[in-house]
Amino acid sequence: MKFRYAMVCSSNQNRSMEAHSLLKREGFEVSSYGTGAHVKLPGPSLREPNVYDFGTPYKQMYEDLRRKDSELYKRNGILPMLKRNSTVKLAPQRWQENAADGSFDVVFTFEEKVFDIVVEDLHNRDHVLLKTVLVINLEVKDNHEEAAIGARLTLDLCQEIEVSESWEDSIDDIVANFEKQQRRKLLYSISFY
Repeated sequence: MKFRYAMVCSSNQNRSMEAHSLLKREGFEVSSYGTGAHVKLPGPSLREPNVYDFGTPYKQMYEDLRRKDSELYKRNGILPMLKRNSTVKLAPQRWQENAADGSFDVVFTFEEKVFDIVVEDLHNRDHVLLKTVLVINLEVKDNHEEAAIGARLTLDLCQEIEVSESWEDSIDDIVANFEKQQRRKLLYSISFY
């Protein structure tokens, strides 16, 4: 593969990790991140989420929730998701703290709010490399089924980008073809490192 990819959602749990897992299996050089202040997972009610710091290992979250209510977190898919995540990487990482990971060629976000944060963060960084980075937002609802669909669509887009001579010259066509075939709108921006 010729490009480095980053997958970004709010908590680096569901949407970004589903895409990270699939792209990694397909041989892409990929990382994933969240943009939130903390990692939030559903709790027993909407007003009682489970909140963790970025960097808390997925296995630790798994054990914590298994102890709290194994049946609830199995039924709502959180325990299987955390188990999958722990096979991909150690812990959720925060986008705004990823400078040590190097630069990416293409960044996918899965929510417009996250897209805005990533674009603004790239804009505010020191542009030492003056290297272009493509940021694409594919709107994906934060549930397990939609995350799986979003990951497959992301894979399709990554494969299209990989076969292009130069994504800078073909991105308009790639996006137009995708939107026509999938009936989904994409946002995209070209930024710099």
